[in-house]
Amino acid sequence: MAYASKKFSERERKYSVEERECLAMVWGIQKFNRYLYGNEFTMETDHCGLQYLKTGSVRNARVMRWYLALQNYNFRVKYIRGSDNVVADYLSRGQD
Repeated sequence: MAYASKKFSERERKYSVEERECLAMVWGIQKFNRYLYGNEFTMETDHCGLQYLKTGSVRNARVMRWYLALQNYNFRVKYIRGSDNVVADYLSRGQD
């Protein structure tokens, strides 16, 4: 298991929740490309809408473009309730 983080730019902070969640997923996959490309993996998210990416029912053009950029990867998206996703919750909080 590995962890990485980045701050959203000022422009990215204005994206919708779905767009920010998808952007984070795209960034993470690209960041760990050398480990993920050619392997099957599961992306876990607390945003339930992203689990439908592969069905093609995405209405947001930006999210659809990002999904199309990920078509060469063999992954599935698994929804995890935020309260059950304690590692991500801990990592997303500022540390003193």
